[in-house]
Amino acid sequence: MIAGLQLLFHHRRFLWATTVHEIRGRYAGTTLGLAWSVLYPLLFLGLYTIVYTMILKIRLEKFTTFDYVLLIFAGLIPFLGFSETLGSGVNSVTANKGLIKNTLFPIELIPVKAVLVGSTTMLVGLVILQAILWTHGVVHASQLLIPLVIILQLLFSVGISWLLSALNVFFQDMAQMVPVILLFLMLISPIGYTVDMIPQELLLLMYTNPLYYLIMIYRECIMMGRVPFDHLVIFTGMTVVVFWGGFHVFSRLKVVFADYV
Repeated sequence: MIAGLQLLFHHRRFLWATTVHEIRGRYAGTTLGLAWSVLYPLLFLGLYTIVYTMILKIRLEKFTTFDYVLLIFAGLIPFLGFSETLGSGVNSVTANKGLIKNTLFPIELIPVKAVLVGSTTMLVGLVILQAILWTHGVVHASQLLIPLVIILQLLFSVGISWLLSALNVFFQDMAQMVPVILLFLMLISPIGYTVDMIPQELLLLMYTNPLYYLIMIYRECIMMGRVPFDHLVIFTGMTVVVFWGGFHVFSRLKVVFADYV
């Protein structure tokens, strides 16, 4: 894991410059431009709000409708960030064939850049959510932990992207499987519901889902004013394993990428 972190730190300025350039190019030519990074999470929030509060008519005893919408938003934001990074990360190597044979460019940075660009919506969404909470007087010391949680999520996403982008070079069906996986994760992640609403027989499935721990950490720290140390320790362990494993697999396979793309 140390080697992967050293690589990111050594090329931090290059990553920053290319990420900013990629984000600007992403919205170039659109009418609303960077405003889409704000509208995207809000549109998803509106969809979830309609489904859960108007169609399913879910009500929670300890939450007003407004609080429940914010609870949904707190779970939706990290999921959107993960889904965007995974969706762009899996194709990052095959979409940049010209860089694979470039000996001056560390190709490990290609999936990393995809993760950073894909996290833009999540970061904007977190700023919006935090601003709303502060406006309504919801201020907790636990909210100071959010930057650390963001870093953990980014490292976890980088590890997953290293692994999947490397495998996608040899098995390009991976890119077709990712949307299905994301749909499944969306259904089993507690975005629109709380842990109390999960049937006992499905809890084991929930505990194997990394996004369950991530979403619960964000909710507890941002809205509840608590630090869920058990979830934080488990997700940190998952992040270490995934980051190290992804970097190890990518480093071993990168030498033969040029023969398959």
